[in-house]
Formats: sequence, C-alpha cells, structure tokens
Amino acid sequence: MVDDVAGRWRRLASELWRFFAVAQLATWVSVVLFNVLLHGWLVGDALLEDQAMLAYVLANSVGMVISYHGSRGWVFRHRPPRQADGGFTTYVVINLAAMVLPLGCLYVSRHLLGWDSPLADNLSANVVGLVLAFGARFYLSRRFVFRLPEEHVSHDGDEVRASL
Repeated sequence: MVDDVAGRWRRLASELWRFFAVAQLATWVSVVLFNVLLHGWLVGDALLEDQAMLAYVLANSVGMVISYHGSRGWVFRHRPPRQADGGFTTYVVINLAAMVLPLGCLYVSRHLLGWDSPLADNLSANVVGLVLAFGARFYLSRRFVFRLPEEHVSHDGDEVRASL
C-alpha cells in the first residue's frame, strides 16, 4: 500500500515536471509572439499595436498547439486518448477557459490601471496570469484530457470498475 502511494506520488511529480517543461517551451514561444505582435520586438513596427487582448489570444493559440503536442507525445504518452481527436478539442476548451485568467490580469493592468508598457503587459499576462492558469490547466488536462485507462477487475464473478 505504501509502495502504491509512493508510486502515485512519483508518477504525479514526473507528470508535473514534464508538464512544466512543455509549458515553458510553449510559454516562451507565446511570449515572443505576443511581444512581436503588440510591441514590435524583433520586427520594429508592432503588427497589433493597441490590440493587446487579440495579440495575447493569437500568440497563446500557437503556444496551445505546441503544448498539446508536447503533452500528448511526452508528458501523458502513457495515457491513451479516449476521444477520436486525441482530446485536442477538450484541451482547447480547457486552455481557452484558463486563458481568462491572464487575459483578466492584462485587462486590469491596461484598462483599469492604465499600464501599457511592455514590462507591465508581460508581468500582468505572462507572469501573474500564467502562474494562476498553470495549476488550473494541469489539473483539468490531467483529469479530462489525458486520463488513465479504466481497469476492469473481476472478484468472484462481480465486475468492479476501478479508475486509476
């Protein structure tokens, strides 16, 4: 029993670490794209100047695709897909719901506090907002997209369904 609990904690820690690594890659891609679109980093003129919310959604949509493929192929590869699309639709819905947190932080920073510098935008959306959203995405992804398969165990002719 103790070994079972220890094994579950090790598996959870491993999944959390890999999820964090994939999230870091996706986040860096999103941060660079967000700043290119909104502040003109690396390109000079901003493509979506004064459209912070749209820039954030577009940049993080690219990051979401990267994150899904990293999660499906590396983090949760031992959890077979249960949906025909491999859970992609559910993953997108979860990520869009979690995106409300950093978008809310960005909105407060820009529209209520009047802070629209690159530093303020990145601190509000890409630090505070993403920290809040990370936990929600990990839990919801693990629970609804990358679930462990169910076991069917028979005891004395009775079927017992146990979810791992």
